Amino acid sequence: MSLLSEAVLSGASAAEIASAPLPEEYLALHLRAEDVTMFDDVTDKDVRKSLRLGHVPLPELAPDEVLVAVMASSVNYNTVWSAMFEPMPSFRYLKQVAKQGGWAERHNLPYHVIGSDCAGVIVRTGSGVRRWKVGDHAVVSPAYVDDQDPATHADGMLGSDQKAWGFETNFGALAEYTVVRATQLIPKPAHLTWEEAASNPLCAGTAYRMLVSDRGARMKQGDVVLIWGAAGGLGGYAIQFVRNGGGIPVAVVGSERKAEAVRALGCEVVINRHELGITDDLADDPKQVIQAGVSLGKLVKERVGREPDIVFEHIGRSTFGISVFVARRGGTVVTCGSSAGYQHTFDNRYLWMRLKKIVGSHIANLQEQWDANKLFELGHIVPTMSAVYPLAEAAQGCRLVQTNQQIGKIAVLCMAPHTGLGVTDPELRERIGEDRLNPLRGFTPGPGAN
Repeated sequence: MSLLSEAVLSGASAAEIASAPLPEEYLALHLRAEDVTMFDDVTDKDVRKSLRLGHVPLPELAPDEVLVAVMASSVNYNTVWSAMFEPMPSFRYLKQVAKQGGWAERHNLPYHVIGSDCAGVIVRTGSGVRRWKVGDHAVVSPAYVDDQDPATHADGMLGSDQKAWGFETNFGALAEYTVVRATQLIPKPAHLTWEEAASNPLCAGTAYRMLVSDRGARMKQGDVVLIWGAAGGLGGYAIQFVRNGGGIPVAVVGSERKAEAVRALGCEVVINRHELGITDDLADDPKQVIQAGVSLGKLVKERVGREPDIVFEHIGRSTFGISVFVARRGGTVVTCGSSAGYQHTFDNRYLWMRLKKIVGSHIANLQEQWDANKLFELGHIVPTMSAVYPLAEAAQGCRLVQTNQQIGKIAVLCMAPHTGLGVTDPELRERIGEDRLNPLRGFTPGPGAN
């Protein structure tokens, strides 16, 4: 263990952390460029085979960046995409970043440190960083934006050089250290542990923008919101934002176990998609898509009184045609991803003739992230963490996400030696309550269970 790591873990002062020497290398979960063809002609692209745990050189900081000691991270589906080298090898993204020149050239390396969620301690700041200092506890937004792009100042997600940190950039968070821009930093909620806090930024920020932001579906009190994949990382936060905003969440899940999980989050209306005959190949038959949409619409109307005002989409190919059909007249389908496939087909008559809207949404800008974080600080929204893996076994956690065996989020301990650390407001934590803060804990198998 390096002297800097020892200082962080011992609770040393900011001055002591700042004076501890930087290590030359650090432990990181990463991909190697030489492996990009390993899954050619392979059906099961098992990410445990491509993800490597080993030491990589510590990069130098740019003036607008900070070095964070990563206490905990979490697994997102973009990590799975990276490890499968889909939709294209992430090393192409790193080359694109490097074309900007200057400090961006550091990203183009034969290894890619991945991971887009982080909670940790700032241990160094670049010369241009003003609002953050060594010793601060922070979580990290995955939106990596160019603050010199005019469009960024209208909305950080509109900038032409906006990237998903740890997916389209290097030096991600599934590691002992990570490098982030100061424009990605958010205060860590003081009552949360490192692993709880690390489970939130990407999925919670994304769900917030999709539903609450004026750039998303603009959910109102009383809106009925149909949530696909409701037991996953995005879905668990969507349920909470809908309930907190006075809406009515309707969860679609794939098993009774997942139904139990979304009920633990307070969702009263739960539909098992298998009861509707929704399969991955359904999208190939337009008649079956409409039939499934009719059946789903009837179920929703029976249980809540009307069709969905908003459909929360991130599944993609197998569900998108149903989503367009089932949204009420004048309703909205908001989408942020396509885990089941990018090529969507739908009957356009039900879009144009019923005046519906499709809204594309991606991550969240920094203000939206801070607004979502405030709800965590107040205890109105809680983590959806269901299991915690050590960094040494993070690849297995990624495999669970790849095979859709997880519920909520899987956290990863990076530098933190065990769970339960990082709480600096125990009084607030006690007022909120452990059960309230961990509604999904134990729903996903932990290390050694598989």
